Amino acid sequence: MCSHDRGFMKILYYDCFAGISGDMNLAAMIDLGVSPDYLRDELAKLGLEDEFALECLPQKRSGIQGMQVHVLLKNGEDDHEHDHDHGHDHGHDHEHGHGHDHADHDHGHDDADHARKHAHCHGHGGHLPHRNLADIEAIIMQSSLYAAVKQTSLSIFTRIAEAEAKVHGKALADVHFHEVGATDSIVDIVGAAICFHALGVEAVWSSPLELGSGFVRCAHGMMPVPAPATAEILHGLPTTRGGVEHEATTPTGAAIVATLATAITAAPLMTTLKTGYGIGHRQSQRPDAHRPNMLRVELAEVHVSAPASHGAGSDAGATGLGASAGGDVSSRACLLQCNIDDMSGELLADTMDLLIEQGAGDVYFTPVIMKKSRPGVIISVVCGAAERARFTELLFRHTTTLGVKAVELDKAMLEQSFATVATPLGNVRVKQAHLHGEVLRAKPEFEDCKALARRHGIPLAEVYAAISKVAGN
Repeated sequence: MCSHDRGFMKILYYDCFAGISGDMNLAAMIDLGVSPDYLRDELAKLGLEDEFALECLPQKRSGIQGMQVHVLLKNGEDDHEHDHDHGHDHGHDHEHGHGHDHADHDHGHDDADHARKHAHCHGHGGHLPHRNLADIEAIIMQSSLYAAVKQTSLSIFTRIAEAEAKVHGKALADVHFHEVGATDSIVDIVGAAICFHALGVEAVWSSPLELGSGFVRCAHGMMPVPAPATAEILHGLPTTRGGVEHEATTPTGAAIVATLATAITAAPLMTTLKTGYGIGHRQSQRPDAHRPNMLRVELAEVHVSAPASHGAGSDAGATGLGASAGGDVSSRACLLQCNIDDMSGELLADTMDLLIEQGAGDVYFTPVIMKKSRPGVIISVVCGAAERARFTELLFRHTTTLGVKAVELDKAMLEQSFATVATPLGNVRVKQAHLHGEVLRAKPEFEDCKALARRHGIPLAEVYAAISKVAGN
């Protein structure tokens, strides 16, 4: 079966037999085929390139080849891996200050390096910035990342912040992130959103998450595994415990799955296409350890009517920004429409921006003459069939309509991929549309072109001319 066969959709399946952390997720995405250079280029849009470097290396666990990701900080600390080893042995004395309203406590260093690599973030006098949700939102929204990537990133951050606020009895605005506001955690979360959309899948499924067991010691005493924020994030979702004797699933990993996954099932009916392995940094010294510290993620196809055992409520939408070259893709979609005659142009424009940011496949307005000859607008929204209820609610909340019409339909789409073109002005990403492996057309990304025009102080038309000249060569 191919992805363009009618009645099937492309998914990611997270096999979390040993849990999940932010860096393991990034590593698995790269092993699946997301280009490290593409990920670096997209992360550079955050304006934090002076704070970190991304290192991606092949690694093995139990003889299985995969990828391992290191977020190397440029503030005097070599590699702050609070979300990278994700776990200590039972009873380990861990100085993580959970009582300080951290929005993430992903941890797990070798004991010898533990105090050195954590002192800077737990002593409140170190180098890593302590950002709150507003700070993180400003960084993401002021970037030139795709709107869907921004929305997915903020959904993951908000889920963690809400859990931390609940655990610590704080208002959401009063939670100050120490760990999740640190640069490497921003890389993990925004990177997860970039990779998810770059793979061009229509849905994410996951196995029940293994949480681990035991205790970790923090500044305020012993903390049970799973950490309180992790438990809060995963309320309502199937999980397992005791498979390993350390913290297996971190708050960041939990929030990624809880935000992206639309189904949790241990026995999916699917046809796998490709497998990626994300290797964790923690390596057990016990000879009887029976679960390798890795995350397996599979690119697969499922029948659109295949039952989901548990919905996790995706906040990310069902559209992707990139895919491998191939044929056209047919999937179930939904067209939502409502008639408006009492909203200003400014309010309508804001509604369109919101719907696109929420992941709508398309939004367009059609001018019409309504009853009593009043001029009006038909708002049309195209979304995945599974997203019908969410976008209907958005229309009710953000427009003056009293009713929304819905029509389900088959939507055929060309496969898409990205290529980077080097020009005398700088690199520009070009979106390519494929049909059965043939590139039908290519178009430079507008935001990249606009950024180059601003950087060099030249008209946008000159940037397009430079790209055309290079393409002609």
